[in-house]
Amino acid sequence: MNIVILDGYLVNPGDLSWGKISELGNLKVYDITPKELVAERVKNADIILLNNSIVAKEAIEKANNLKYISMLATGYDNVDVEECKKRRIKISNIPSYGTDTVAQFTFALLLEVCNNVKIHSDAVFSGDYTYSDKYGLPLKKQYELSGKTIGIIGYGNIGKKVGEIAKAFGMKVLAYRGENKGKIYDEEVSLEYLLENSDVISLHAKLTEENAEIINTKTISKMKNGVIIINVARGGLIVEEDLKEALNSGKILGAGIDVITTEPIQKDNILLKANNLIITPHIAWTTREARQRIIDIAADNIRGYINGKYINTIN
Repeated sequence: MNIVILDGYLVNPGDLSWGKISELGNLKVYDITPKELVAERVKNADIILLNNSIVAKEAIEKANNLKYISMLATGYDNVDVEECKKRRIKISNIPSYGTDTVAQFTFALLLEVCNNVKIHSDAVFSGDYTYSDKYGLPLKKQYELSGKTIGIIGYGNIGKKVGEIAKAFGMKVLAYRGENKGKIYDEEVSLEYLLENSDVISLHAKLTEENAEIINTKTISKMKNGVIIINVARGGLIVEEDLKEALNSGKILGAGIDVITTEPIQKDNILLKANNLIITPHIAWTTREARQRIIDIAADNIRGYINGKYINTIN
C-alpha cells in the first residue's frame, strides 16, 4: 500500500511524528508539492493525504492506483470531488480537530481589534510611555465586549464554541446557518436580522455557492455603523474590495482575518491598503495539539478504509 502525503510541512513541520500513518503502508512525505508536480507524485499512490494542495481532475486521471484520499483538514474544496466519485475514490476529512484552537484564535483577533494590545506594548518598549507626561498612554480607543451582540455566520462545532466563549464575555449570541435550514437553536435568526443587530460578525461557514462573497457592499450596508468583522473560515466569504472600502470609510470599525481569497497574500492585494485591519497568515488551526489530532484522526481514517469501515467520508 503506497501512501503519499503531498504537503506534510503544514501539519508537521518537524515537531510531530508520522509514525501512526507509516505503520499502515509505504509512506512517502513531501513537505510541499507545487501544483505542476501533483500528478507525478500521486500516479503510483494507493492513498494520498493532503491539506491544501490542489488535486484536480488531470491528476486524478493519471493516478491509476488511487483508491482513497484522506484530507489533513476539514475542508476539501481543493479536490475534484466529482471526478473522485466517478472513479469510486473515497474521500475522508478531519472533523472537529480544531474546534477549541480556532475558537481561541477567533477571540485573539477580536480582542486585538478591541484592545490594540500590540500597539500599546510597542509604545512601552519604544520609550514613548517612559517619556510621556501622562499616567497611561491610550493610543487607540478600547472597546468592551460585555453587553455587545456577536453574529456568527456558520454555526457548526467552531461557531457554537465561539458562541459559548462569547457568552462568557457577557455577549448576546445570534447565529445563522442558512435560510433553508430548519431552526434548531434558540440563537438562530435570518441573515438580515443578524446583519442589522450584530456589533461583531464572525465567519465560521464553509465556502459554498450559496454563501460565497456573503460579506459584500449590499450586506455591509445593512450592518450597524462601527461593526467588527472576524474571518477565520475562508477568504472567499468576503469581497475584499468591499471590505477595504468599508474599513476605510469607517462603516466597519475594524476587522481581523486569518484567510484571504488568494494565499499566500500577493503584494498587490487590495486589503493591504485597508485601515484598522489585522491579517494573519492562515494560522488559526496550527497549535501543536490540533495538528496532532489531525494525524491521529487521519490514521484512524486510513485504518478504517483498509478494514472496510469508512470513517468521516464525505462522498
